[in-house]
Amino acid sequence: GLVKGNKVGLVVDVSGLSDRSRLQGFQKDLLQPLPCSNLHGLFYSAPARWVHEFFFFLRLSEARQWVQQLTPAGSCNLLKALKHVFTMKELNSLVIIMRSCPDQSSEILADYTQQCMLGRKLLVHAVAYDCGSPAAIVSNCPYSLPVVSCHLFPIQLQCLLSYTYESVSTEVANAAIPCFLPKPPEHEGPLIIQTPHFLARTSTDWLKTNGLKAKKLNLYQVLAPNAFSPVEEFVPILQKTVSSTLHEKAMMQFEWHDGTVKNIHVDLPILYKYQKLLAKMVRIYEKRINWLSVASRRIWGSVCERRVVILVDISVTNSMCIIHIQHSLRLLLEEQMSNKDCFNIIAFGSHIEPWQLELVPSHPENLQKAWRWVLRLQCSGSRNFMSALRRAVEIDFKEKDKHISQGLYLLTTGIPDQETHTISAYVAEACRGFDLQLHVCLFSIKEDADSSGIIPARYATSMETAIAFKEIVQAANGRFHWFGEAGIFESDDITAIVSEMEKAKNYSQKCAFLVESLKQRTRHEPASPILEEADATMIVVKEKRRPQKLPSPKPTALSLARMV
Repeated sequence: GLVKGNKVGLVVDVSGLSDRSRLQGFQKDLLQPLPCSNLHGLFYSAPARWVHEFFFFLRLSEARQWVQQLTPAGSCNLLKALKHVFTMKELNSLVIIMRSCPDQSSEILADYTQQCMLGRKLLVHAVAYDCGSPAAIVSNCPYSLPVVSCHLFPIQLQCLLSYTYESVSTEVANAAIPCFLPKPPEHEGPLIIQTPHFLARTSTDWLKTNGLKAKKLNLYQVLAPNAFSPVEEFVPILQKTVSSTLHEKAMMQFEWHDGTVKNIHVDLPILYKYQKLLAKMVRIYEKRINWLSVASRRIWGSVCERRVVILVDISVTNSMCIIHIQHSLRLLLEEQMSNKDCFNIIAFGSHIEPWQLELVPSHPENLQKAWRWVLRLQCSGSRNFMSALRRAVEIDFKEKDKHISQGLYLLTTGIPDQETHTISAYVAEACRGFDLQLHVCLFSIKEDADSSGIIPARYATSMETAIAFKEIVQAANGRFHWFGEAGIFESDDITAIVSEMEKAKNYSQKCAFLVESLKQRTRHEPASPILEEADATMIVVKEKRRPQKLPSPKPTALSLARMV
């Protein structure tokens, strides 16, 4: 390819060059002179055989001599090579020649290069030379590098095939692993079923027994015994209305939850103990959020009902993430379905494809059969969500009035074919008066993830899709869970816990305000003059009541009467 720049750095991967003929061919191709005035060379391999010298070439003859000295060594440690290259601030162009995939993942390389490239302009040319999987090298190359060209050079093609990150060829796109999620190990193996040791609950139900109000840690519950409302009554003997006064040294005025103002006796030990209990509850809430953010709950939330039907979107727009959809179902079947009474799975595109004709018990053998059926799913058609929903309500839950704890869980990536108000009206009618809820798990994929250019029946942005499903969930008394490759974007279960944590924080701040206000008042308030006069009077009275010393007797001479 065309290498631009007058100060070029050359990074060469010498791993896997054990064949002498291939090494000589590689050196021959590498000896083609680069059109630059200055050239820096570096070759890299495993850390144990790392060659860390930098070479500054004034003449191309020295560069050729350096190339001829290349020897095969170790694996492809690209990260260590980049660490050395980025120390050379004078480079304006960098050529990376790779023969195999880097040892490090693309995420690690991308994070490092993004930090090193801030405020720096460096043209990067990546070349995959004579490798068995050029597409893998292209996909693993750090995407945060400002790559101006990426070239594949297999020997059998005898030519350079130029690619750019903006438009990768069909060959490379087809060779790449579908979706963001690589195929996990043991993906097609049998389920490893886990039995939950407790009954899952929604966060709303969980807070009924673990919330601040349930634990009697509501601030107004704690202050109520020492809270007094201002009293204003008519005193007949005085013939006027008298208001209660506030003992300013022991009480504070505090706004109550209903908007009224009450006089609060500030008991410091009680408030200190209360704040410690609030901190303990916040730690419990953090553990709950962490629990909701891992494993299958990161995708599905907490599946709480005893009778469950899973609706899975397998429209053609999900072709690039079918591995992710299958893996999500695997996690659900392994972790949250073994303690349910019965379940069924309905896949839908343009047409619906139920696993079973009706609900079946959640026995381990049924879970394994369901998983083998999931592995055979193929994406096709659009998102005919309404047909799948009607099938579940009218067949699987046809006796919904005779059962309790029933739930529908939808895993989808986009807006349904039908209008939002139509679906909302149907689920509101279907769920009204019954213990049946519809929960939505929305998986947001990148808009450019579908390389086939398929246009869905209805288009909506991620935000518009989320708003539509929130309206549907609200009509069905369900929960909304929105996640993506980066993590959880929104979850009703997590939002309820965060709201309780914010409430605890607000209560703690009000406690601190009460204590600090009392301290400030005590510290800066002058003593009352009436109290000063009373203290002086008490001192005088005490002095007056103090017994006086009797004077010593005067010496006298004996009288005549005593002498006689």
